Formats: sequence, structure tokens, C-alpha cells
Amino acid sequence: MKVGVLALQGDVREHISSLITCGVDPVAVRRSAEIDVIDALVLPGGESTTIAQLSEVFGIYEQLKNRIAEGMPVYGSCAGMILLANEILDAKQGQKSFGGLDITVRRNAFGRQVDSFESDLTFDDGSPDLIRAVFIRAPWVERVGEGVQVLASVDKHPVAVRSQTMLATSFHPELTGDHRIHRYFIEEVARPALEKVK
Repeated sequence: MKVGVLALQGDVREHISSLITCGVDPVAVRRSAEIDVIDALVLPGGESTTIAQLSEVFGIYEQLKNRIAEGMPVYGSCAGMILLANEILDAKQGQKSFGGLDITVRRNAFGRQVDSFESDLTFDDGSPDLIRAVFIRAPWVERVGEGVQVLASVDKHPVAVRSQTMLATSFHPELTGDHRIHRYFIEEVARPALEKVK
């Protein structure tokens, strides 16, 4: 399985490091040819509007949008969750997303940079162990559509969700040294989705 990390802006190196630890040989993705050869994609945290704008500058916005719509497995953390959402609340004027995940997210829902925090969460992957979550100007999910499963919440607000081919978290697991979320994406989301295609 060839997993790409969208490398236009944000915490790209941290995701690449997490994927390597999980036994994956990741590819930094910036160009159309790199999108053609990947099987799955990680959308990193960063600034969602900047990532979307840069994807247009690099000429890959429509290609990414189409690959996601066609069912390529994708994991988005923080800004990546916003980029996967079909609807964004408190969006900047003209803000775009790649879409495909039937959720409504609220940008900066937990507050500004100074309101960043860490928390231990129950993550619905069958493990009794809590997962450490780092929230930085994080969104939360206000509406979950049909076929979307909530995997973790904070104060009744979903902060981790999945569909058949997508996983999204409000928080940054790549910053904690705990690779459980990346393993979950590879083993429970991406691999089964890709095996169905074969």
C-alpha cells in the first residue's frame, strides 16, 4: 500500500514519521503524478484555507477532490478534517474543501491558539486504553451524516469520525508519539477499502 501525505503546508514530517513507525513507506505529495501512484492519503493539520488554496496553485485541487470522491481512503487531522467535510461553519469567505465526508464541522470550535489543550479520550477501536489527544485551534463536528460513525467525543462534540473510506480527527495524534490512530487508518479503513476494490 502506497500512502501519501499532502505536503503543501502543515505538520507533514510528523505524519510521515508516524506512518514509517507503522511500517508504511509514505510519499510526500505535491504534484499530480504523485497523486496518480498513491493508494491512500493523509491530510495533515495546518491551515485549511491555505492548504486548499495551495492545492489550486499546484493544480491538484480537482484531482484530489475526484480521487476522494472515487473512494480513495483518506485520513484528515484537524485542518484535514475541515478539508474532508461537506459543510464548514465559520468558514472564511470562499473557503473550499475537498469534501466527501458527510459531516458539518465548525472551524476553531475550541477557541484560538491560546485555548489549545490536551486530553485523554476513549477511542472506539476496541481498546480499553485512553488515547492522548492534542487540540490546537481545533474544529469539532456539529452534524454527522448517515453512514458516519463517531469514534471519540469531547463534551458531547464528536472529535473523531469515520466512514467506509475516510477517517477524520479534530486532534493531532502525530504530535504525541502514540501511533494508534495511524494504525487504525491503515488497518481498519484503508486496507479493507482497498481490498474491496481488488
